[in-house]
Amino acid sequence: MAGRWMTGKAAVLLALTGLMAAAQAAEDKPLWELGAGVAAFSFPSYRGSDQSNNFLMPVPHFTYHGQFLKADRHGVRGSFFDSDRLDLTVSAALSPPANSDDIAARSGMPDLNATFEIGPQIDLTLWRSANRARFVKLLLPVRAAFTVEGSPRDIGWVVHPKLNMDMTDIPGLAGWNLGLLAGPLYGDKRQHAYYYAVAPQYATAARPAYEAASGYAGMQYLAALSRRFPKYWVGAFVRYDNLSGAAFENSPLVRQKDYVAGGIAISWILGESSTRVKVDD
Repeated sequence: MAGRWMTGKAAVLLALTGLMAAAQAAEDKPLWELGAGVAAFSFPSYRGSDQSNNFLMPVPHFTYHGQFLKADRHGVRGSFFDSDRLDLTVSAALSPPANSDDIAARSGMPDLNATFEIGPQIDLTLWRSANRARFVKLLLPVRAAFTVEGSPRDIGWVVHPKLNMDMTDIPGLAGWNLGLLAGPLYGDKRQHAYYYAVAPQYATAARPAYEAASGYAGMQYLAALSRRFPKYWVGAFVRYDNLSGAAFENSPLVRQKDYVAGGIAISWILGESSTRVKVDD
């Protein structure tokens, strides 16, 4: 979830403390479970905006642990190759629309449509505990971005390498899952132009024309905490973005170079599969 949202889970290195217990078998879980809930989010109108949007909305809850398609606390993905240390999957991301009439910096400019991103991702496990309750991975997604509208437009590429750490044995918080994530973002010229370019016809005295360049798009850090109870699921996250040094940081549409976003959600489990499968996170 982000100005660009992602089903967020995890990632920086934490100090490795103590010896882990002997390896344990993968956990039995339902093949699928379905539910519904509500979520509250607070995000900037886009990365670099000095205005925020607050959302309160219903959300679906869906997990699926198939051979190829998986939807769980790590996101929605398709697994093409899965080894003990290396996974090749499909990653996806979604961003909400933004009405330029509601954003002072973009007044008079075209609205920002919702966008959809999809592409391959390589997951490399750098370390995991003996009982598989903690792991550190390097995630390497490359995604093509498109607007969500009647005639979708190709708006470039996004690359977001990140370190990811998940913990399911947090001291004093049995049953809770902690995810940490950190990494830089990169985009091509079309991606940055969609959000940060100012065409001459939209230039004003306070908003000069600007042509965006490709390259570095800032750093992103995220922490997420969640727990699955017998009949419901709860989760929360906080995200920090810093755009200092970004290729587009001098755009007149960048009004704030760092900010904090966050959200909280609760979902009730309405049904689950009677079929059980082995799941090894």
